[in-house]
Amino acid sequence: MAFICYRQHRFKPEARLLIDHAIRIIEDYRTKGFPDMTLRQLYYQFISHDLFREDQRYSWTGMKWVHDPNGTKNAMPNYKCLVGLISEARMGGYIDWTAIMDRTRNLVRPSVWNDPMDIINSAAKGYRENLWAEQPEYVEVWVEKDALLNVVDRACDEYRAPYFSCRGYTSLSEMWQAAMRLKRKRDEGFNVFVIHLGDHDPSGKDMTRDVEDRLAELSDGIIEIHRLALNMDQIEEFDPPPSPAKTTDSRSQAYIDEFGNDSWELDALDLVTLNDLIQGEIKLHLDMTKWVMSKEVEERHREELQKISTNFEKVRRYVNKLKNK
Repeated sequence: MAFICYRQHRFKPEARLLIDHAIRIIEDYRTKGFPDMTLRQLYYQFISHDLFREDQRYSWTGMKWVHDPNGTKNAMPNYKCLVGLISEARMGGYIDWTAIMDRTRNLVRPSVWNDPMDIINSAAKGYRENLWAEQPEYVEVWVEKDALLNVVDRACDEYRAPYFSCRGYTSLSEMWQAAMRLKRKRDEGFNVFVIHLGDHDPSGKDMTRDVEDRLAELSDGIIEIHRLALNMDQIEEFDPPPSPAKTTDSRSQAYIDEFGNDSWELDALDLVTLNDLIQGEIKLHLDMTKWVMSKEVEERHREELQKISTNFEKVRRYVNKLKNK
């Protein structure tokens, strides 16, 4: 953890109350296995738990947000308010610097090692095999936005499922590469599935259709696309906070005719709920008997690597002896 004060700041009681709410939410999710959150995810927890004041209600005029006592708290002014407050709280040492992440800006660092023993020890600890190799099906998880990769990464990691951020409508280049990758898997004999997650709004709904149509065209056949979330039955069950449907979207009228004036972001789902949805869907595609057998083989191979790591100096001397013969 990193609570570091760079700038002294005395918060008003109402601001300090919001900071305390943020700290409790962060710690709650850490205990559930989510060590970091995006600001967007934190914001939706504030909306879900109704933590903004009653005078922080707004309505969208189609041009801007305006104060409205009968409006919604799920509004851009409240998001900007929270972003500013959390920034000041981090600078003031109240919130752990490692608790909030930004998936869109990351340093790319090449892998380096101190010595050969270092890399062998690391390999032994982190050794993982392709447990899908003996499975009858191949699954990828596609998500509309980068902001949810922390949740998708955690959900997919346990079952070694590959995942991909579409970043909205996927580029033609990336879609072609995906089609070729999935086509190879199909040609190898796998039943191929893409699990797609997106917002429940005019574009988010259409993106699933776009993925299905373009993959079918580029792969010369049908690859099954399943829209896992966000769907209306989940909205009714989990009751995520709504946002006004974007009337500037060219697809908005058809969406409004079918679903009304509200839309819902995938980010608004509870992180544990979203994790469980993804893992539940992945497990439907697994032959668990083969999965357990593959994990047992993996563990034996990991133990072999660990023995090599533990006895690395003996291995080094043996190799040097061979070189000198």
